[in-house]
Amino acid sequence: MRSRITRLAKRIEAIFDNIIERPLLTATSVLILVGILVISLSIPYYVEDFSSFWPQILAEAHGMIFDIAVIGILLFWLNQNGETRQRIRAYKDEIDDFRLWESEEAALRTVGNIKRLNRHKIYEINLVTCYLARTNLNYVNLKGSNLNLANLSNATLIESNLDHSRLNQTNLENANLNQASFMASYASGANFRDAFLIKAQFEGAFLIKADFQNAYLMEANLRNSYLMGTNFENASLYKADLRGAKGLTLDQLMKAKTLYLAQLDDELAEQVKANLPELVGA
Repeated sequence: MRSRITRLAKRIEAIFDNIIERPLLTATSVLILVGILVISLSIPYYVEDFSSFWPQILAEAHGMIFDIAVIGILLFWLNQNGETRQRIRAYKDEIDDFRLWESEEAALRTVGNIKRLNRHKIYEINLVTCYLARTNLNYVNLKGSNLNLANLSNATLIESNLDHSRLNQTNLENANLNQASFMASYASGANFRDAFLIKAQFEGAFLIKADFQNAYLMEANLRNSYLMGTNFENASLYKADLRGAKGLTLDQLMKAKTLYLAQLDDELAEQVKANLPELVGA
């Protein structure tokens, strides 16, 4: 007898645990029990005074609809908003956790968090000193982000948005940056050696002492950029737009691989034609 009671108690306990662990089943069970209790207590009113009881039910129903429409939706919105903020915070914290870890895993995890933040319309991301070498960041939006001292060597950032970002001392060696936008960005001392920058947008960018040695800048837009001390040794500037560039000198251009069809300010263009005809020829 005792063993039967024990087995029954364990069975009841297992059923109870199963209900508790499943929120939807718990809610349904509570609803059924409360419904049975309320209806059983209300039977006398249904039978004896239904005509006066019915308006009260309708009044309560309208109150319930109001609660669902206003309070329910508001609470749902606040809950969703809170969860979204927590996820965003978690993505940023994980980027911080991997910030100084130079490994393939760290790079891939950081890229994943960048893309998740982008899906939440978060573009200003702190990526200072992050290791992102050999990663795929095509089409990401990092407008206004801080990538100072980050390692993006051999990475691909085709058509990525880096407008108004900070790239001071950033390593972008041998990266594929075709059609990427760096408008009004700060990239002083950045390493663009051997990088592919075809049709890249650098208008208004600060490229002081940036290194474009062996870079491919065909049809790149460098209008009104700041190029004091910038290295263009063996860089291809075919059809590049350099009009309005500040600090650009003949000595810098004479080291370029080609200036064929490049657009320059009139005075500088005359100097190039007179002194560097081999670079502007067909």
